[in-house]
Amino acid sequence: MKPFSRFYVFIYYVVGFITAILHPATVEGMEKLPKSGVLLCPNHASNWDPFLIALKLPKNYRLHIMAKEELFQYRLLGWLLPKVGVFPVSRGNHDIQAVKTAMQAIKSGDNLLIFPEGTTIHNGIGHTDGLPAHAKAGVAVIGVRTGATMIPVFVDGEKKLFHRTRIIFGDPYEPVYTGRHGTSEEMQKIADDILEKAYALGGQAVGGKPLCAK
Repeated sequence: MKPFSRFYVFIYYVVGFITAILHPATVEGMEKLPKSGVLLCPNHASNWDPFLIALKLPKNYRLHIMAKEELFQYRLLGWLLPKVGVFPVSRGNHDIQAVKTAMQAIKSGDNLLIFPEGTTIHNGIGHTDGLPAHAKAGVAVIGVRTGATMIPVFVDGEKKLFHRTRIIFGDPYEPVYTGRHGTSEEMQKIADDILEKAYALGGQAVGGKPLCAK
């Protein structure tokens, strides 16, 4: 994958121009981002989220994005997405190839975006699985095993045409675990913590409710 080719730059500017009109965004905290080896961990309320985040990063940020495999079933998207650094993951299964691809992206010095919730969340409930908002431990496993700098990211949930969306990058998160790779319980806690920090950047609890409503 080469999310920094001439084709990527072309798409970056064209889609970025259209997106800036439909969903203008303000960005905070980008100065906190290291240049490489970063694992971005945003909340996920809309299919616009990966586009809004990626298009606000520098075009040479070498970003890879893990996305649900269903998107690749559409012929145009199946052709386009790999060319701009997006790779599929089979949700609900132990997709070893997706994990290997994610780890290789970070180990090669590039950057990676994974949504800890694994699905879009509306009113505190997962859009596809019907379960309460919660983090998947896989994001922690990838972060710990690659030594990535984990960054919580908040994106406003409600997307209205021509209304501004906030994107907030938080401080680097330092995972705490025992041994070389930690226990499964520690991985789940790390995933829960990074997701909680992402929502807290926007003054919300996990699932999108105001913190005062926890």
